Amino acid sequence: MDRRVRKTRETLFDTFIELLREKGFERITIQEIADRADVNRGTVYLHFQDKFDLLNQCIDSYLHDLNESCRPEVPEERPEASLLRTFEYLEQSAELYSLLVRSEGNPAFRSRLSSMLKQGVGTQFDRFVQHDRMNKEIAVQFLTTAIVGLFEWWLAEGMPYSPAEMVRQLMILLEAHGLPGPVAGSERVLLSPSIH
Repeated sequence: MDRRVRKTRETLFDTFIELLREKGFERITIQEIADRADVNRGTVYLHFQDKFDLLNQCIDSYLHDLNESCRPEVPEERPEASLLRTFEYLEQSAELYSLLVRSEGNPAFRSRLSSMLKQGVGTQFDRFVQHDRMNKEIAVQFLTTAIVGLFEWWLAEGMPYSPAEMVRQLMILLEAHGLPGPVAGSERVLLSPSIH
């Protein structure tokens, strides 16, 4: 992508997020975005069909950044390390992700976040779970829903616990439900939302 085009898109994303913070999605207009970004209305329409398209592309961009920052550093990395990086990244970008969680765009954000995590959880399930009685589809759905719900709650409540504590508690909960979690002196590991 051309550097000027990328810069314009970033400016429009930043402007959109500012307006989202100030007045909510429903009250934002394309003209306001153009005025605040100091571009003409036609420039906004060169990049986005309407404000819904802008919201969708904004969500995609920020979820891509989240995904990239939380990928396993090495293929054999323990999944809880990716999960910890995910919470740490969300902590560093809390204002932005809290806004997306709280906004009217929340269903779109939640849906895309769930899809992204589900793929990684499925991969981790295949790598680490050997349980004849456990249905993969049900387990992956359960884990994905639990992790997304924890992210949303944690951000909405102002991150009352550290990322490390969130990961530790999630592992304890998973073990309590018979899912693989860290066990002292064992190679059992937690399923995590790391994306491959």
